[in-house]
Amino acid sequence: MKAELKKEIFGFFKQTQPVYLSTVDGNKPRVRPVTLIWFEDKFRIATGSSDAKVKQLYSNGNVEFCLSIKDEKNIGYIRIAGTAEIVEDIADKKLILKNIDFIKYFWKEADDPDYTLLKIEMQEIEYLPIGQMLTTRLKV
Repeated sequence: MKAELKKEIFGFFKQTQPVYLSTVDGNKPRVRPVTLIWFEDKFRIATGSSDAKVKQLYSNGNVEFCLSIKDEKNIGYIRIAGTAEIVEDIADKKLILKNIDFIKYFWKEADDPDYTLLKIEMQEIEYLPIGQMLTTRLKV
């Protein structure tokens, strides 16, 4: 990926932002809003261990999320497809718990059995710049 395009695309991501996450339930897509974490150049999602998305990911790890982008008049989007890994490493879970404020409202300890951390491994990016009609697809 060209450095300037990468900088443009990833410049839209904040440490946390709402996105729509799609998982697979049997042969049906399931989409829901989640808070995406962009930290140390990696995408993560914190969720409850009993949430349906966790069960779905054990069966099929394929995911896609979509971030809407806009200015005063126009919209665009960034879609990222890949796989979600369930993070087992307590040190990684502690790092996110320590650095991402909203997580502390839900979980106090990294070893809380209800705290599941997902790491998204990117495979493909589809980028529709704000106000444009043509997308760019990139393999990662």
